[in-house]
Amino acid sequence: MPKMVEVVIDSVRVSLTNQQRIVVLREVNAERYLPIWIGPYEAESITIALQEIEVARPQTHDLIRNIMNNLNARLVRVEVVALRDDVFFGSLIIDYNGQMLDIDTRPSDALALAVRAHVPILVSREVMDSAGIIPEQEIQSAEIPGVNQSTAAHEEGETDERLSVFKDFLKNLNIDDLSEDTGEGDQDPDKGGPQKPT
Repeated sequence: MPKMVEVVIDSVRVSLTNQQRIVVLREVNAERYLPIWIGPYEAESITIALQEIEVARPQTHDLIRNIMNNLNARLVRVEVVALRDDVFFGSLIIDYNGQMLDIDTRPSDALALAVRAHVPILVSREVMDSAGIIPEQEIQSAEIPGVNQSTAAHEEGETDERLSVFKDFLKNLNIDDLSEDTGEGDQDPDKGGPQKPT
């Protein structure tokens, strides 16, 4: 198993420029954030669970949780395990009759289940290192005089080019408000950027 870091859902937000949704994960005990574009329905499902809103009938993620409960299967944790071609990949780790099952899933669905089951959310360290954002470092690198930005951009390589859509979104995001915002009051369900929703 790859090395993992634990994260929490910091907020669910909507881009004011294109109405696309994003979930922002924050590394536990660190100021590093991982933005993931997700679909509007998954974002709504995550937000409803975070705000503990009562719904008249079970939503899809409630149904999945109820099925697992009735089958005596227990969600142990959810994981974001890879980032390939701008698409995040997730896993549900389920204990079923003493057997640990690793089920492939979109991170958005995994997160919607995690907030319902109150289980840990883990992210591969490799994913966090390549796509995570540290706000102060981003600001400092942009302000250092004498830095050849074109050379720096070239050295960052293809990963930064692929993830530039996240950086564009985060330029319009007030990071200082993230710790105060758990998605409450936001119209923040999320959809994946130009790539497929995760």
